[in-house]
Amino acid sequence: MQRRYITVDVFTDRAFGGNPLAVVLDAGGLSAAQMQAIAIEFNYSETTFVLPPRDSANDAQVRIFTVRSELPFAGHPNVGTAFVLATRAPKPPARLKFEEGVGLVPVEILMEGGSVVGAELTAPRPLSKLAQFSAEQAAACVSLSSADIRTDRHPPRIVSVGLPFMMVELVSRDALRRARPDAAAFAGTFPCDGCDAVYLYTRDVPPDEMPCELQARMFHPGSSGFSEDPATGSATAAVAALLADLSGENNAELSLRVGQGFDMGRPSLLLTRVRKEHGAIAAVHVGGACVQMMEGTFRLEA
Repeated sequence: MQRRYITVDVFTDRAFGGNPLAVVLDAGGLSAAQMQAIAIEFNYSETTFVLPPRDSANDAQVRIFTVRSELPFAGHPNVGTAFVLATRAPKPPARLKFEEGVGLVPVEILMEGGSVVGAELTAPRPLSKLAQFSAEQAAACVSLSSADIRTDRHPPRIVSVGLPFMMVELVSRDALRRARPDAAAFAGTFPCDGCDAVYLYTRDVPPDEMPCELQARMFHPGSSGFSEDPATGSATAAVAALLADLSGENNAELSLRVGQGFDMGRPSLLLTRVRKEHGAIAAVHVGGACVQMMEGTFRLEA
């Protein structure tokens, strides 16, 4: 059987920016081992596989694979998969519902001038604030000093709205630029609370990188050594939820524009919205633009 695929750059409005994603359509009948092999072949940070939903009230079952393993949830795979499915529909839907390992993930379709331009997901889990770390521990993981770590709003800690990351605020854009993962420090820190990734961000955004309120980077173990992600939707949603939780707002919608991938030559813009009601977080959203890149087919021999 011929399998169709589409590749898309996610969280960007231009080719060769954002985070690449491969979306395999007609994935029914593929085993987990075959999906893993296909993800390795594409060699993107994630590849998604679209299957019929278990519940007809939903639109698809979506399985997400990195080059190392399957994930229960991730940000840019949901945004990119929804964009692909909406652009192929005779009439673009307003919303899609995906069945994933973490549960049901709703994704709104973003339209502009009658065309599908992107998507916005709703985080599937409430904010979880997990293990805390010292500035020294966090700094060691990314080859910085403790003086580069900012702790006035929160200490370095693991946070999740579906997938966990160690969140670390840095004092400057220069510190963010200098960050490099340290294998020994990573090995001594992770895994912890299901997390093996560090998300760094700073409020120090230079004028030429506007209109972002934050600039970010994310490091995690890859197929060989460490990888950097040019756009991490699940982590961006989590940091937005954390910052909204720490704010004094009781009933408000807090929005953030987050830049990522600038130091990799793949600039990305992630748009987040966090709704608070009676001092508690009611919903967390992250989305952005997408650009289709390639389309093709492949055949797996029996």
